[in-house]
Amino acid sequence: MQFTRRFDKAAALEAFAAELALFARPGMVLLLKGDLGTGKSTFARAFIRALAQGAEFDIPSPTFTLVQTYDETRVPVAHADLYRIGSAQELDELGFDELVLTHVLAVEWPEKMLDGGHADRLLIELSGSGTHRDALVTARGAWAQALARNDAINTFIAKTRWASAERRFLEGDASFRRYETLHLGDAHAILMDMPARPDGPPVKYGKPYSAIAHLAEDIRAVIAVNAVLGARGYSAPKAEAYDLTHGFAVMEDLGRHVYGGMMRRGEDMREPMRAAVAVLADMASRDWPRDVPLDGQTYSVPPYDVEAQLIEVDLLPSWFWPHLSGSAIPAAALAEFEAAWMELLPLTQKGHRVWALRDYHSPNLLWLPERAGLARVGIIDTQDALMGHPAYDLASMLQDARVDIDARLADDLYEHYCALRKDDPSFDRDEFDVAYAILGAQRATKILGIFARLSKRDGKHGYLRHIPRVSRYLERNLAHPRLADLKRWFDTHLPPARREAQ
Repeated sequence: MQFTRRFDKAAALEAFAAELALFARPGMVLLLKGDLGTGKSTFARAFIRALAQGAEFDIPSPTFTLVQTYDETRVPVAHADLYRIGSAQELDELGFDELVLTHVLAVEWPEKMLDGGHADRLLIELSGSGTHRDALVTARGAWAQALARNDAINTFIAKTRWASAERRFLEGDASFRRYETLHLGDAHAILMDMPARPDGPPVKYGKPYSAIAHLAEDIRAVIAVNAVLGARGYSAPKAEAYDLTHGFAVMEDLGRHVYGGMMRRGEDMREPMRAAVAVLADMASRDWPRDVPLDGQTYSVPPYDVEAQLIEVDLLPSWFWPHLSGSAIPAAALAEFEAAWMELLPLTQKGHRVWALRDYHSPNLLWLPERAGLARVGIIDTQDALMGHPAYDLASMLQDARVDIDARLADDLYEHYCALRKDDPSFDRDEFDVAYAILGAQRATKILGIFARLSKRDGKHGYLRHIPRVSRYLERNLAHPRLADLKRWFDTHLPPARREAQ
């Protein structure tokens, strides 16, 4: 990809740098070429400031230090000035090959890099004088994809009231979605960037994991699910504008009072947690549609069937077992594992089906005390909703993988849920207790595999610190008498001490 752009003032050049920073990630290289005084350092500083997300610190020129690193930014940055580099040996001593693994590189005078062979590189050649600058932009690899996506975002936003809004990075989660905040005066909203999910390699039945587990393929799921939740009085973000073809939406901003952050700050969570339990009890009392009309189409909510549940628990033998042992699981142990689950999972297919949101836990719940009743609980990350058992979301919440939920509090909230549903004719306490234990164990098993996969495949090792917590949840679920065979398997092959060894 190559294009030219003219900037009539320094602020416009800096705004372009800030826009590029929205897509920066480790491994990407930004090359700034031009004569003295053409704005290379101005561009680099604006890029780094945008990644700092409001943090204040000096950004000195690396003319004499050659490389200046910033590890406190959203993505670690290495800012280099190669003007004084005279040989390939000097360049090697800077350690770019190691830095690019963990940092985004912003390099002035890149012609000294000799081969310049980085796959994900963006070359910006600056020229001009006075108040204007011209930029010849050449993008390869991930940068070309990012710039194409950015152009599509700008085209989408231009058709909304947010055309002149300031865009700021909000988050990119463990998936393929990105979020930005849009600021226009005192108004603010969320920009959701969710392109269609690319198919992964086939893992079973000739299908990719995402298809078997019924993960959302595109943004239609978000728009459809949130619309129904909102119409029923729950606080799911409203979509002000969306583009189903390209995967963009301007969503209501529910704020930053995220349950997980509140817990880590030591805030009193009794009322928010009871309110979130009440939402689940209310959802369990309703009938939920399998098909949702959407702009002349129909979005069908998939079932949380045994096939999907099995492919999720398979993440443990596929990823967590090798993570601990360094080798594949023996065939006999795998067969016993699958047989134990096949005895249990069909029990969760009985009874009243509801929308199981699958990620109803502290990162995706927001406290909205200014609202009333059930609307005080903000609900995000709804795209993977399935038709499933109501116990699943309660287990997700009370057995939170990322923060500790005290066992006594979890038990009190569980009893609160059951009390809210005691007059519901579809509620059978004994059946629900069994389903809760099975689905809690299924979710914990899946998460152990996911966290091992994130570490091994994606280099995201921070998730491993949550494994002891998830292991404790698993052990509590395995204590239910109905899970005795599964407990024997774990006691034999992956007892708690082994699961938690890192």
